Amino acid sequence: MGKSTLFNRLTESKSAIVDEQAGVTRDRHYGRVEWNGKEFIIIDTGGYVPTSNDVFDVAIKRQVKIAIEECSVIIFLVDVINGITDLDEGVAMLLRKSKKKIFLVANKVDNYERQFDASEFYSLGLGEVHNISAISGSGTGELLDLVAAEISEEKPEDLSGLPKIAVVGKPNVGKSSIVNAFMNEERNVVTPTAGTTRDSIHTRYKAFGHDFILIDTAGLRKKSKVDEDIEFYSTLRTLNAIETSDVCMLMIDAEKGIESQDITIFHIIEKAKKGVVIVVNKWDLVEKDSNTINAFTLKIQEAIRPFSDVPIVFTAVPDKQRILKALETALDVNVRRTSTIKTSKLNDILGGIIDRFPPPTLKGKMVKIKYITQLPTKTPAFAFFCNHPKYIQENYKRFLEKQIREQFDFSGVPITLFFREK
Repeated sequence: MGKSTLFNRLTESKSAIVDEQAGVTRDRHYGRVEWNGKEFIIIDTGGYVPTSNDVFDVAIKRQVKIAIEECSVIIFLVDVINGITDLDEGVAMLLRKSKKKIFLVANKVDNYERQFDASEFYSLGLGEVHNISAISGSGTGELLDLVAAEISEEKPEDLSGLPKIAVVGKPNVGKSSIVNAFMNEERNVVTPTAGTTRDSIHTRYKAFGHDFILIDTAGLRKKSKVDEDIEFYSTLRTLNAIETSDVCMLMIDAEKGIESQDITIFHIIEKAKKGVVIVVNKWDLVEKDSNTINAFTLKIQEAIRPFSDVPIVFTAVPDKQRILKALETALDVNVRRTSTIKTSKLNDILGGIIDRFPPPTLKGKMVKIKYITQLPTKTPAFAFFCNHPKYIQENYKRFLEKQIREQFDFSGVPITLFFREK
């Protein structure tokens, strides 16, 4: 059909997955368009199949109806090569019941013969047929002219300064379910089948005094299991979501415990220098005693060493147990991630510790750290100026990082230490 191709064309992006296979788009996918001095949001939806009882099709139908309720203008895309189908007639019936402005758009019209063929869509009773080719861009400018004329002058709010919290993890650990629970609505498609979410979905969360962007991502599998083109691109988008986020909520399955793929994802987050909170979901399904949480926490900390100073929250999404705590913890991590420590305070506190526990001598070289400062980087980084930086051993570097964490609270935040000669 070409909905996602048109979405990418109008937003001048590649944010929606495009594939020849039908049914690739499942969630509502949002993008920003600027045209004729106006800015507006467009929503890419999954294909609407009115009569199907397939679990995905039923979930997608709910999503399409929500998108129709949210929007002020509807682009109904049909395929001139296929002509009018039963599905088109079903969608037309749904749209005729709405009160929204509808543009009936025939896609793949890239020659005179197809312009003639497109005239059959007038029989759908939705007014004028607008001919385009989403791949080449033919007719899309004229379409945007019409859409922009229907949009009010009010510009969408600039959200670029809001914190971005990405929900990541393996397939089927409850990522979309927890996002829906946060939003108190069926914002994303949720089914019992692993791998339902393919695109990374951005949602604004504004409640309980919080305001940030929540990103639901496709589950990351082991490379050996990424054998579909679509899943490959989903994985790339998940990795990109991690790169563009500020804090990641890494969800793991309480029944399975922390597994090798969970650890791999954790190290991807750590390498990207993002804040992280580990969310142990399905905690209601685990048999517990007084020591279960402590034992589970120790196993996680052992698995993710040496960066084990990470908040861990135990949740049960269906009952909404501690899900707000998980969110608040992620926001706390973001605050710590952007915190700065005065140079005088760093030297007063760490200087005294270094005097009591100086670096060990190596190859007859006595190392003396003279000065410490925090660097003006996006994520916490500290420079230690000393006489022989190359002789500072790894275990002493870990000792210094531990002292910084204990003294200044960087829980959930990767930090970097640099040693420079002075």
